[in-house]
Amino acid sequence: MEYEKKEQMKHYEELLRTFFTDHTKDVMKQPRSFIRYPFIDPGSIYDGNVWNFFDHQLEDGYIPMMIEVADWPEPYLNMRHKEGVLMNMHKPFLCTQICLISDYVKDYTWMEENLEGIRKYFACYDRNYYYENCGLYVWRDDIMIGMDNDPATFGRPPFSTANIFLNSFMCVELAAAAKIFRTFGQKEEAAELLKKREALIQSIQSECWDKRDQFFYSVDVDIKTRKYDWFHQGLGVFWKTLPIKVRVWSGFIPMYAGIATEEQAAAMVKHIFDDTTFGSDYGLTTLAKDEKMFDLSVTNNPSNWLGPIWLVANYVVFRGLMNYGYRDEAEIICERTLTLLGRDLEKSGCLYEYYDPFTGEPIMNGGFINWNVLAVNMADELRGKKPMSFSD
Repeated sequence: MEYEKKEQMKHYEELLRTFFTDHTKDVMKQPRSFIRYPFIDPGSIYDGNVWNFFDHQLEDGYIPMMIEVADWPEPYLNMRHKEGVLMNMHKPFLCTQICLISDYVKDYTWMEENLEGIRKYFACYDRNYYYENCGLYVWRDDIMIGMDNDPATFGRPPFSTANIFLNSFMCVELAAAAKIFRTFGQKEEAAELLKKREALIQSIQSECWDKRDQFFYSVDVDIKTRKYDWFHQGLGVFWKTLPIKVRVWSGFIPMYAGIATEEQAAAMVKHIFDDTTFGSDYGLTTLAKDEKMFDLSVTNNPSNWLGPIWLVANYVVFRGLMNYGYRDEAEIICERTLTLLGRDLEKSGCLYEYYDPFTGEPIMNGGFINWNVLAVNMADELRGKKPMSFSD
């Protein structure tokens, strides 16, 4: 039985590798309109969409979350920003991507002219999205935040959510930025970035970790004493945040970012494989099954992160398990992921954006490639290949 399982996994892996090799060209695009350089898009309905870029940074440091070729003369989010409408900015993956590329080509010199742009990028984040009272970063709203309808942010007041997704990945981003500046001899600046990272980790630990539930939550930062006439003149609100107690897959990102303690990681592993919450034969659900928002509707803009299987979530959890020594558990996630995509490829001849966690059936957006490639990364990393994350 074990032999048959290994052969099946080998078959799915080879099938997927061949598919990705044959379809790489489908997502590699030539310059068009105001996108001045060759670029990669996710495939499917996202033709002409770009997420990682530096070319459209504004003078104040703002970088739009996404650029999309359409009937406007420049990226839509930049147009809105210039009108004085503060939108979400580029997710904290810019410096991480720079390190990935530079480490791969073994050359950082191509980025030296953009060091000032990196400084402005962080300054813009600190000026517009940092909530000093609790030491955490906030989203403006739910627009293009990477997991569209996350209940912790979706539909909530502007600038009220310090999302665990944003803050965990910002810890990784600050470390990547420190490496970039250290590479160019800017040791003091690198040290300051690492100091900011440590402060952010402490804030995540104190505000986002729930001791009772043994889970990381996003938190509400719109907390203050609201006085009225002669009421509320005594003890005021002294807590800095309130936990938004909705169990979302992003609660596992601190393991990917390496900022969870060993004890916290041990507690969260139990959540990953709990069939009543996140456990699925195809990885993990993006929202715990027992949350009242759990839903598998077919929807785009916003995409549905209320339970379906997304490969990027599977990979982030896989990598977190590997980071903390849970190799056997990581292998289970890998096998479930290969099974999900391998079966879909055999049946439909393509891959989809997200999947039903109970049946493994695709939900929508056939032809999607993007982070589905991470399935073979898992297999490689289990065999000892260096993970796709920058090395300090």
